[in-house]
Amino acid sequence: MIFSEKSNDKNTDLIKVAALLIHAAKIDENYSDQEEKIINKTLLELGAKRENLENIMINAKKIEDNANQILDFTREIKNMNQENKIKIVESLWQIIYSNQEADMYETGLMRKLAGLLYIDNKTMGDIKERIKKENT
Repeated sequence: MIFSEKSNDKNTDLIKVAALLIHAAKIDENYSDQEEKIINKTLLELGAKRENLENIMINAKKIEDNANQILDFTREIKNMNQENKIKIVESLWQIIYSNQEADMYETGLMRKLAGLLYIDNKTMGDIKERIKKENT
């Protein structure tokens, strides 16, 4: 199990992950159905139950709408194991490249997240290039 054994804690963590992914999807002011599919797929891969997805997404959208900074989303994520952080970073790049291009706001967000999530530049660059090739 990716998150703590307590169901409420797990859902809280998944809501924070979803809020970060939604934030990345909305940063270019073009939140698409394709991006929401990527978010849902990521949540399922991180251990969300299909029957909880709608509730997780509703709560994540509320949190993202009211958040002042991305630190609100990254506190729990930075303490995850490296494998889970990599999965989230892959999903972030998939969201960004779902429209075949990354704008300056999206790339700026990813630079900030690399530091906040303790992902080294080489790993971040390798993931970016792989996802970019898959989506162009």
